[in-house]
Amino acid sequence: MSIQVILALAVFVGAYILIATEKVPRVTVALVAAALMIIIGATDERGIFFSQDSGIDWNVIFLLLGMMIIVGILQQSGVFEFLAIWAAKRAKGRPFVIMVMLVVITAVLSAFLDNVTTVLLIAPVTLLICDRLNVSPVPFLIAEVMASNIGGAATLIGDPPNIIIASRAGLTFNDFIVNMVPIIAILLVVFIGLCWLMFRKQLSFDPTMVARVMALNERETIRDKILLIKSLGVLVLVVTGFILHSVIHLEPAIVALLGAGLLVLITRLENRKIFADVEWQTLLFFAGLFIMVGGLVSLGVIEAVGQAAIEAVGDNFFAAAAGLLLGSAIFSGIIDNIPYVATLAPLVNDLVQAGGPAAEPLWWALALGSDLGGNATAVGASANVVVLGIAMRNGHPISFWTFTKYGLIVTAVTVTLCLPYLWLRYFAGG
Repeated sequence: MSIQVILALAVFVGAYILIATEKVPRVTVALVAAALMIIIGATDERGIFFSQDSGIDWNVIFLLLGMMIIVGILQQSGVFEFLAIWAAKRAKGRPFVIMVMLVVITAVLSAFLDNVTTVLLIAPVTLLICDRLNVSPVPFLIAEVMASNIGGAATLIGDPPNIIIASRAGLTFNDFIVNMVPIIAILLVVFIGLCWLMFRKQLSFDPTMVARVMALNERETIRDKILLIKSLGVLVLVVTGFILHSVIHLEPAIVALLGAGLLVLITRLENRKIFADVEWQTLLFFAGLFIMVGGLVSLGVIEAVGQAAIEAVGDNFFAAAAGLLLGSAIFSGIIDNIPYVATLAPLVNDLVQAGGPAAEPLWWALALGSDLGGNATAVGASANVVVLGIAMRNGHPISFWTFTKYGLIVTAVTVTLCLPYLWLRYFAGG
């Protein structure tokens, strides 16, 4: 092992410890670690800005930026207050019923939007509901982001790693529906049960606050109907663009930026209002994280680990699938699952090419492991980082360990249930 690899691993481990302990602001840690990766020569400007494997994933950064602008403008119409009061009244103020409603909505939307877009839409509603009912939004936000990662695994466009896998493997939208939806539906039901076990003691019920909410008229919260119509129209166009990705051949980031630009043009709001809700610290954290992980990718560290695991299982494809599922879950909890999948996809492709049809289930093992493993820690998936940023901005910080103690439980249960699914669906027949 070279000195450069040792230094890069030291930078990565040190940064991860600091992020986990929260002794230093995470954006500071990520940017300093990124700078150190450059100083030790683990990456350079070409690797950072132009490499698909080891550079900043601009599709993620600009997708976030575009959707943050759209959601921020939409929020000014009052529609989130409307949805918050409507949902609370339908659930009669019962916190767990509200949580189930939001979890199911988040999971379903995440299958047809990307999960980052979904949490950007759902989080403001959640904060308003909890404010109206005088309950902590923390368990709701944690449950929603985990539901988004579970639901996003169901389709090609639901989670960014799926887009990478589909591109490398030549898989279609329908391939993901047929192979992923059955197990994701089961996992969602199991997850709702886990929410009851994990959060029920935190879901207080205040009859006085509920009575006040039930007396509200949600229609009165709409402050600007024209802005609402314009914003929803643009949002529908953007969502349509996401769904028609394979037809129009525009990346989600381009669709989101075009939508944001169009909405800015037709609403003519002040710059202060347009950019007020952009989470700049979250975007910078992502940039630093991509550079930090990209240093390990450039030095071949992640590839070496993946290659060793693949060689260890040989032509025992169920063992390979199980190893890939579990290994992907572990590594996707430690590093963001987007660069992880970008690195592993070529290795899996080589194994599938060599093994033929019998090895094709490895793609589903990679997808399930990386998507579900993103729930394990606060930095495991893009949606996690976004929600933690929103929570902090609104005065409800969620620590790394608060998220992770629940995430490890959810990941362990959901990933374990995927093992019998893979066996029964693809290998039990011999």
